[in-house]
Order: sequence, then C-alpha cells, then structure tokens
Amino acid sequence: MNFLLSAAFVLCWSSGFIGAKLGAGSASAVTVLMWRFLPLAVVLVVFVVVRKAWRGLAPRDLGRQALIGVLSQSGYLLTVYHAIQLGVSSGTTALIDGVQPLVAGALAGPLLHQYVSRRQWLGLCLGVAGVVIVTGADAAASSGVAWWAYLIPFLGMLSLVAATFLEGRSRTEVAPSVAMTTHCLTSAVVFTALAVGTGTAVPPAEPAFWGAIAWLVVLPTFGGYGLYWIILRRSGVTHVNTLMFLMAPVTAVWGALMFGEHFGVQTAVGLALGLVAVVVVQRQSVPAHA
Repeated sequence: MNFLLSAAFVLCWSSGFIGAKLGAGSASAVTVLMWRFLPLAVVLVVFVVVRKAWRGLAPRDLGRQALIGVLSQSGYLLTVYHAIQLGVSSGTTALIDGVQPLVAGALAGPLLHQYVSRRQWLGLCLGVAGVVIVTGADAAASSGVAWWAYLIPFLGMLSLVAATFLEGRSRTEVAPSVAMTTHCLTSAVVFTALAVGTGTAVPPAEPAFWGAIAWLVVLPTFGGYGLYWIILRRSGVTHVNTLMFLMAPVTAVWGALMFGEHFGVQTAVGLALGLVAVVVVQRQSVPAHA
C-alpha cells in the first residue's frame, strides 16, 4: 500500500507542473488558479457540511489549517504558475522545488524531534546533486528567461516547507477531507480576491482552458495534494520529502515528451542520482523509525 500510494503521489504531483504549463497558454496564473479552486471549494464545503466532518474542531484548529492552506497551496502554487508563465520550463520549476527535501531534512530534527540518520543524509545529498545537475542542464538550454525568474520557485518551496512543519507540530488530528476542504476554500478566497483585484476573473472561452482546469482539479489537487498529507501522516516528513526528489525527473521526462522541453545526458544523470537517493533513504526508513 505504501508503494502504491507513493507511486500515485509522484505521478499526480508531477502532473500539476504539466497542468500549469497547459493553463499558462490560455490565461493568467491567477485566472487559472481562481477557476481551479472556486468550483472545487464549493463542492468540498457542501460535502463536509453534509457529513458534519467539521464537528468537534475548535476555531484555532480551523485557523491553523487555513494558514497551512495559504502556505501549501496559495503561496506555493502562485509562485509555480508565475515562474512557468515567465518562461521557466515545467521541468526546471519542478527541479528547483526539488531542493525542498534537503531543507526539510535539515530542519526535521530540531523542529519535529525526528531522527535523521547519516544514511538518510547521504541519500538527501545525492538527491540534491541530481536536482542541481538537471536544473543546470535545463537552464542552459533555455533562452530569453530572466535569471531572477528561477528564484521564484524557491519562494514556493520555502512556503511548502513551512506548511509541512506547521502541520507536523499540530497536536490536533484533522481528517484529510476537512484539511483539504479548508485549504481549498482558503485558496479559492485568496485567488478570487487576486483575480477580481487585477481584473482577470473572467475566464476565457477556449476549450483548452477548461481542459487544463479539469486536469488540475482531478490529478494534482485530489491526487497529488490529498496524497501528500496522507503519506505525511502515515510515513513522516522524511519519507514524503524524499519522494519529492522524484518529481523533478518525472516532470522533466513528461515535459520533454509532451512539450518538447530539453532532456539530455545531464538530465538522465540527474534522474539516476534521484532514483539512487530514494533507494538509499527508503532502505533506512524502517530502522530510523524504530
């Protein structure tokens, strides 16, 4: 079950970068994000209210989940979409976000009191080396993209790391359905306010836009985002963040096949290092928890 959840998580999370690329060609980032979350939030709120899943939660718990939603969805996704609209490829954006496991691994010990072994550190460092190699290859193949555009995904990565640790320090168990509903509702409010404020709330009539919206709702939101928190609770922050190493090579391959983005020898080397990193860390995960 852990293997199947992990494989589904990697594919669904990677699909978010591809969906962002699909939507970038037909509308602005805030327009895509508004219509990704607004209908979804309405459906989820009705579902949770009917099932009375919010019962028993204190306002403080809901406030914490709202803040987590701002960090893990609003802040993270806005930077990803904006970077892609500036010309950063979907693979490169995923690769920059792949630095997250090293940051999370370095902070896991002091913040969450989780043991991170030397072998796990070795795997994390190998994974980061793979990310650096592939990122460098993709950046070298890109032209006409400002250098500072590559810094924007780093802000999203830090936002997601902050959300991960905020959730990890929570003492109240919140059902995944309630957490996802709160996060999506928060994102719907944030992105609707941004879209209305910038005059970009009206969606285009192009079928490609609504195809991208359907893609983003089904795969990265329900699949990737939902599985992220499920795996985080089942296996811990080190496990879920190690899987993030696979997002970069999977997205790079996917982007190359679907959009013709760069994929060369350096990308293949980075992919191999990322796979080795996952194997090294996962072999150590059971003894470390014990």
